[in-house]
Amino acid sequence: MYTEQYSIRHLKMTSQTPSIQFFEGLPEELSNVSLRRNRNSGVRSVLMSFDSLKAIEKFQSYTKRFANALLLIDEEGQISVEPSSVKFIFGGPEGDDLRRVDCEFEIERQDHWDRFMRFMHRYAEVNGMAYGDTKQAQGAE
Repeated sequence: MYTEQYSIRHLKMTSQTPSIQFFEGLPEELSNVSLRRNRNSGVRSVLMSFDSLKAIEKFQSYTKRFANALLLIDEEGQISVEPSSVKFIFGGPEGDDLRRVDCEFEIERQDHWDRFMRFMHRYAEVNGMAYGDTKQAQGAE
């Protein structure tokens, strides 16, 4: 469960390219993000998926400092999120090929959600991603 392990640190205002990092200085490439809201509690959950992680390729994680959280960095500063779960999904003939990494966390406070969404809009714009309603996309097929 997401606890208030969500912190925002303002950095000097620069034209910082938005990045997502498990290890400081090693940006990862987000493959997909799913945003959900619990109808009963109103708590929002985020599921970020990565098709690969630079941190585990060529043992890069041994040369970088672990952030102890997921870092979302942009021109407004740094958001530090402690995931409620991180799942490594393997496949392939031997079952040892990394297929995807899923990182999930919840955001309870509205101001944290608003800040997260500003980050995601910046990240999506820089990385050529677009938002779409899953229900609408499925109905169009």
